[in-house]
Amino acid sequence: MLYAVKCNPEPRVLRAVWAGGVRHFDCASLPEIALVRRVLPRAELHFMHPVKARPAIRAAFHQYGVTDFALDSKDELEKILQETVRAELVGTPPVLGVFVDAPVDELLRIRDRVGLAGAQLHGDYDVKVRERLLREEMLVWSVVRVADERDLERLAEAAAGASVVLVEPQVAGAHGGTGAALPLDLAALARERLSDARMALAGGLRPDTVQRAIALVRPDIVDVSSGVESAPGVKDADLLARFLEVTRDARPRG
Repeated sequence: MLYAVKCNPEPRVLRAVWAGGVRHFDCASLPEIALVRRVLPRAELHFMHPVKARPAIRAAFHQYGVTDFALDSKDELEKILQETVRAELVGTPPVLGVFVDAPVDELLRIRDRVGLAGAQLHGDYDVKVRERLLREEMLVWSVVRVADERDLERLAEAAAGASVVLVEPQVAGAHGGTGAALPLDLAALARERLSDARMALAGGLRPDTVQRAIALVRPDIVDVSSGVESAPGVKDADLLARFLEVTRDARPRG
């Protein structure tokens, strides 16, 4: 079910529609997309105008995360493909670089050199940095490392200017990739604090633990690395397939 935003774009109405169970929103313009993303950050947006300007397509995809576009001609399809991802990458996930306190100019040089779609930011990056990267049409993942409830106070600031907030366990001397698990009670509290933001959950997820994590925390994204390895740095195809199968089946409906 889609709600057509043009029927009534009043924020109170949008929130009421969301409260009633609608998760998909028909947007006819970039301002409507910006409005719904601001009011309902977790909504699924659909750019339904059959003829769209290239800048609107580009901003919808890169800045607001829209991946569903209506079209009624071959020319419109070509335009959408050209303004979102390179033709040879259609159907593949965007590639993000992982950065720890790297200067922004260096980050952008690497982006341009290797074609990154976004950046996962570890360290002391403030909202001005994140907003600059958004203006550069990059996906911005803001990372918050959590040891106890006191660390949850940093979530609101981390969400400002971020496409996604990645929540992971805090391990002394490490910036992720340790395989340590984040206690699910803490992760659930983080989800409550991030009710208006997109959340990725990381830390010790494996095929045998991810189903419970999704059920209890309800993240938008799950992040896995060592949990699908047969040896350090060696991904196991069977474990990865099992992980994908479990996450698909555990995905909340509605």
